[in-house]
Amino acid sequence: MSKLQFFKKPIVILGVICFLAVLIVTLQGALHGTKTYEEGGIEYTKYNNYVIFKQSYFHLIENKDLYQLYPQEHWDLYKYSPTFSLLMGLLAYLPDFLGLLIWNLLNAFVLFFALWKLPFSSDKKRIWAFLFLVIELVTSLQNAQSNGLMAGLIILAFVYLEKKNIALATLCIVATIFIKLFGIVAFALFLFYPNKLKSALYTLGWILLLAVLPLILISPEQLTFLYKSWGNLLQNDHSISIGFSVSGWLFTWFGLNLKTVSLVVGTFLFCVPFIHYKYFNEVRFKLLYLASILLWIVIFNHKAESPTFVIAVTGVAIWFFTQEFNKLNFSFLILALLFTVLAATDLFPKFIRDDYFIPYVVKAVPCIFIWGKITWELIFYSKNKLTISNN
Repeated sequence: MSKLQFFKKPIVILGVICFLAVLIVTLQGALHGTKTYEEGGIEYTKYNNYVIFKQSYFHLIENKDLYQLYPQEHWDLYKYSPTFSLLMGLLAYLPDFLGLLIWNLLNAFVLFFALWKLPFSSDKKRIWAFLFLVIELVTSLQNAQSNGLMAGLIILAFVYLEKKNIALATLCIVATIFIKLFGIVAFALFLFYPNKLKSALYTLGWILLLAVLPLILISPEQLTFLYKSWGNLLQNDHSISIGFSVSGWLFTWFGLNLKTVSLVVGTFLFCVPFIHYKYFNEVRFKLLYLASILLWIVIFNHKAESPTFVIAVTGVAIWFFTQEFNKLNFSFLILALLFTVLAATDLFPKFIRDDYFIPYVVKAVPCIFIWGKITWELIFYSKNKLTISNN
């Protein structure tokens, strides 16, 4: 293969686009000064979340409580596991620009690689799927968030399960839990595959290994204290927010405070399609469930923010581009493009975004409707209208 042919390959072209997007976003964050999160407050970097992650490593090795405010260093609380803090040590000693660049590249390319490995019927559909979510990915990267990594790991778990690589599949999902706990929902994927005892043992092994990994640098007593502190933070955090979620939509549109009810109903509806055990070997059925998982963990997450939606939009892309064209589905896709993907951009005037889209959690609404349609498709599933390639 000549060099010219190599650079014409779709995966290479998209890879270059992805890299350039990451580079531009990183430069934008590193060079565009500081910002405040409250009037008259302290100035923080535009990549505040990366600073939170980075500083958590230094707090870890200094035997500090990871889960309290450090306003002289960054805005907001650290909310991930002690193990995540330890692993951030791989970047913590680097200059901020280089560390931020590597962090953003990790988030972008894990998702890109995972999406490319899914069984779309053609490279053309892979390209369209990635292009559909790239704006949402940029939104997440601009906030130095971990959501691209989360989505990529969940998809990779599916890919490795299809390849019967239980060890890597379980590692991917366990890793998401040590980033954000809602990754636990992805364990639903294991219901579709054999060797459930083996999967459970691998899962237990990875959980134990990652849970005690910080003992490399801290004492058992300090690690126990950190897990208790993390648990207290998550418990208190649950009661103070409704986010860009189903409960947020019900409250802001209809005045209904149904956080617990919506979660229970959402969990029930998520589980109902498992009655179709006879379809568990069908790739189409499993891909629909993968899309459902990626949407569910966002729209039923009381802390969902705009940057989180790269996970949900990835689910939308998988749902739409792994099926044959359907006018109704296309209408939902356009709604998601306009009011989820583009809702936070300058396509809409600032007053519309500030006075309507944000207060009324408009970004979540198309994803809620699409998840409902996916759930309908799963409950009333049949073996027609879709061709999935097996390459």
